[in-house]
Amino acid sequence: MDWTKRDKTILSEAAELFDLPADVVAGLPHIEAVGDRHFYMEHHRGILSYSGEEIAINADRMIVRVYGEGLELVSMTGDALRIHGTIRRVEWVS
Repeated sequence: MDWTKRDKTILSEAAELFDLPADVVAGLPHIEAVGDRHFYMEHHRGILSYSGEEIAINADRMIVRVYGEGLELVSMTGDALRIHGTIRRVEWVS
């Protein structure tokens, strides 16, 4: 049996059994945006690069890049971060 397929099946079954969202069980990032001013992300693995125009975030299986003007990392914990500024674009790179 393909181990990747088996792992996905186990995660899906666990999510269903405990009535949890599959993305939480799989450790996928949870991202929220409020207009073009606020960006919030849970389940990150750290900041890769930071400037007022671009912030690159390690999201385990992908990199999330936030582009804009006056970007500022206003809070960050081991699991969540919040960015304020004028957000022009968000990009996911596998």
